[in-house]
Amino acid sequence: MPGPLTGLRVIDFGQYVAGPLAAVLLADQGADVVHVDPPGGPRLAGVPDAFFNRGKRRIILDLKTAAGLAAAHRLVASADIVIENFRPGVLARLGLDLDAIRATHPGLIACSMPGFGADDPRAGTRGYEGVIAAATANCEPRTGEEPPGWDWTRPTYSALPLASSFAAYLAAVGIVMALVARRRTGRGQRVEVPLFDAMFTLIGHSGAYADDRGLHPPRPIHVRGSGAFRCQDGRYVQFDTSSPRHLPWFARAAGLLGRWDTELLDLAATARPEVNERLHARLREEFLTRTAADWEAIGNAAGAAIGFIRTPAEWIGTEHARQIGAVAQVADPELGPLWCAGLPVALSEFPVPRPVPRRLPGADTDDVLAELGQQGDRPVPEITAGGEPDLDQPLAGMRVLDLGLALAGPTCGRILAEFGAEVVKVGNPVAGVSGYLNRGKESLLLDITKLPGQEVYWRLVDDADVVLENFSPGTAERLAIGYDEVHARRPDVVYTSISCYGLGGPWTHWRGWERQGQAVTGIMERTGLPSVLGPYNIVDIGTGILGAFVTALALYHRQSTGRGQLASASLAQTATYHQAAFMFDFPGYLATEPRGYLALGEGPLQRYYRAADRWFFLAARPQDRGALADVTGRPDVAELTGEKLEAALETAFATADTGPLVERLTAVGVAAHVVVPIAELMTDGLVRSRGLSVTQQVTGAGSCTMPGISVRLSDTPARVGRAPRRPGEDAKAVLAGAGLADQLEALERGWVVRATDLPAAWP
Repeated sequence: MPGPLTGLRVIDFGQYVAGPLAAVLLADQGADVVHVDPPGGPRLAGVPDAFFNRGKRRIILDLKTAAGLAAAHRLVASADIVIENFRPGVLARLGLDLDAIRATHPGLIACSMPGFGADDPRAGTRGYEGVIAAATANCEPRTGEEPPGWDWTRPTYSALPLASSFAAYLAAVGIVMALVARRRTGRGQRVEVPLFDAMFTLIGHSGAYADDRGLHPPRPIHVRGSGAFRCQDGRYVQFDTSSPRHLPWFARAAGLLGRWDTELLDLAATARPEVNERLHARLREEFLTRTAADWEAIGNAAGAAIGFIRTPAEWIGTEHARQIGAVAQVADPELGPLWCAGLPVALSEFPVPRPVPRRLPGADTDDVLAELGQQGDRPVPEITAGGEPDLDQPLAGMRVLDLGLALAGPTCGRILAEFGAEVVKVGNPVAGVSGYLNRGKESLLLDITKLPGQEVYWRLVDDADVVLENFSPGTAERLAIGYDEVHARRPDVVYTSISCYGLGGPWTHWRGWERQGQAVTGIMERTGLPSVLGPYNIVDIGTGILGAFVTALALYHRQSTGRGQLASASLAQTATYHQAAFMFDFPGYLATEPRGYLALGEGPLQRYYRAADRWFFLAARPQDRGALADVTGRPDVAELTGEKLEAALETAFATADTGPLVERLTAVGVAAHVVVPIAELMTDGLVRSRGLSVTQQVTGAGSCTMPGISVRLSDTPARVGRAPRRPGEDAKAVLAGAGLADQLEALERGWVVRATDLPAAWP
């Protein structure tokens, strides 16, 4: 498939989810990906293979044989990028030491995604999803979304492989950043994204706090009538009033004005808990008068954020999902025509992406080996360097104008800053993004709805390499500051647009946030209530990462063409991609993954268990039952299966203390991990020593703790950046950089720029 990565070769040694998913992200952008399976085929076989290995050539090599290892060396020698997600040191022990190979092939980019990093004492532990979820507190409901009477000491298991997915997204970002750097230096480098580390980017603001106040309790999300509501047809909608204006807009469209007590629609009154409770009661009654689809249409026509909670199959069947490319149909060689996850991002220079169906395991072995034989041993393809051998970071010297709102856009801007971009965060003078999201950025509070504000905007655009926005649909166009206007003035600028529903479909102009992204794509339906899935903002933050990925792709493409383009990501596409392992529709497809908050795992060998003092996750393989028998002192465990095995393990584990039990299990090669609360995680000594939790001095807030960097680049590393500053604190410097230093006073008098009486740097 043509794309910005056309001409690059990727060797994918990945198995399960993380490695293959990172390689799919590259294959769908035009890279020639050769996937290497061991004898016996992929570790994650069956229907998921139709997605995780699409668009790749596929060969089978036995790295434990001399011939297989020699072929692997020739493959790597022909590659630009190598991807693997073995435990640290495994590939080297097999005879394929990527660091040693890089010494003779300096242009190679080698990406590793182990469960735990090489410098983590848990490096030898197999990084199953449940293990990483337990280690990062990703195993509880969202506060306020839990089932009635929920026991908060009990974990819950989600089948969505979020640690693997986020590691893959971040690895894709790191790889393309390394490609951008390689164009400037001529050198490749090592990229490492352990699954455990990746989760800290997802934790995000949930793990950010002022030290003197401690970790704040989760904030309520059911304000001003927000929440899931049952409708006339028994289906649900997710209504979101994160923007206060949406409540009166919805009320007008629903015919509630004049019928309801005015206090229920008074934005100040509904902030009071007792009024909010009454509002919810009336909304529950009102939503029962129409179907979920009717309410979705009414609310969105009014401009409110409301989404019909669909199943994944229903989402696949929508015209919108198909038009924006969130889902795609491929002709699978075994399963026939099937619908699966499409692309999570879009680029205007490559407007009609058509994912390529998978090849079956080993289908290309002979052809690829013959091709290698014809090429002979050769180094990584010659790299044309840009004459910057001392480059410090991939995006050093590039400027980003960050107009992002809420969470996804500012997350994208923060990641670009971490890779070296000079980011100017432009916010609304009456608000402004603060805290963790503003880290590493300069800040300007500017009213771009006014003509003098737009004049400042265009001066900033003139110096920018990237313009980033996630305004409500149509806002940039209405103000005449959107992609068309920017492209006409600066055709070399990358314009990144982040939205809820993506570009080009019938729902493009609908508004939405995390909850709508989860609702319409099938994620909420997986909880069984339905409700918001997970303690973290999986859709918003995932979209911020993928926004950084598509921006990096566009910048890489610009390096060879000189052209900018429209780059886009959306909550709906990200939410679809989160479910890629289960997002299928074809005759006979039956979803069998665990669902609902009561789920503890995939089966007796992969689930949470309660020990004497706390819960832990056991991630054993069938061949580990003998070791389990030894650890538990129950010989019958070696022979039991199913419910009997589960009951025996429950009984055996219930009397043991978790710490010694997990130590005994890991000592015999069985993966296990205690459930770690978020407050304990963020202060853990190992986490802090590895830079995954960092502390900075923030003006007005003192010492503040927040997540650090998840992606490691060996030569041009990502960095945390300076501490968050007060929104608007850099007005003088930003205006001076745009040649407008003498206009600050006039802009302040005209209420165009806010440079005094600034909001707090930390919320």
